[in-house]
Amino acid sequence: MTDSYNPAAGLDHGDFHSQARGANAMAGWLAALTDGDAAAHRYLLLLRFAVLNLVALALLGAAWAKGWVSIVVAGDTTGLVLVIVAVFLFGLVSCARKVWQTSVEINQLKEHRPGAGGRIGRYLLSVQGRDGHARGLAASALKLKLAARISSIRHLANSLVILGLIGTVVGFIISLSGVNAEAAADVESIGPMVSTLISGMSVALYTTLVGAILNIWLMTNYRLLEGGTITLVTAIVEEGERHAHA
Repeated sequence: MTDSYNPAAGLDHGDFHSQARGANAMAGWLAALTDGDAAAHRYLLLLRFAVLNLVALALLGAAWAKGWVSIVVAGDTTGLVLVIVAVFLFGLVSCARKVWQTSVEINQLKEHRPGAGGRIGRYLLSVQGRDGHARGLAASALKLKLAARISSIRHLANSLVILGLIGTVVGFIISLSGVNAEAAADVESIGPMVSTLISGMSVALYTTLVGAILNIWLMTNYRLLEGGTITLVTAIVEEGERHAHA
């Protein structure tokens, strides 16, 4: 009589329990995402941010594999493309930090545990026992403060387009600097002029292209953050009204 097959027979107790804990944690996380309770809201904004940027990174990886990224970097002799990329990365990191902060504050409201020393706690204290007009002023001030908190991301995204336009102007200047009307009749001078013209046009086109693409990327993240901020403002005001009428 043969023994029945035990899939855990080849594992020691430590490995088996470790894998079991990992599977239970993953199952709990997925269940939290699918449930309609407060746990689902804990991950929603961060999940959207992660999915958005993973898709964008996948597209960037495809462009890298095609060799397009190296062509753009090599074609920019001024280094403006690298400056644009650096500004974009700073904006993306700042956006990620603000998305995390907004998500934490939304979690606190969904779970009805606002921190006493945080923005939510200060707002709830400011509207406690106040009349409707005073609460309306406090809500307007809160909206302005949260809008100002995320406005830097929009400004950084707009600066990417401006840097791209600066690169366009610099590229045209480089192109025209190599043109000499008096030497146009000299065959030996045509080659260097054409080379300078192509180099300048490469700078103009590549900086504009990179600035526009990264602007779209960062602005999409900003719109996501903006939606989360609107949700946060609405939830804070509702919590303040609930406390005021409690």
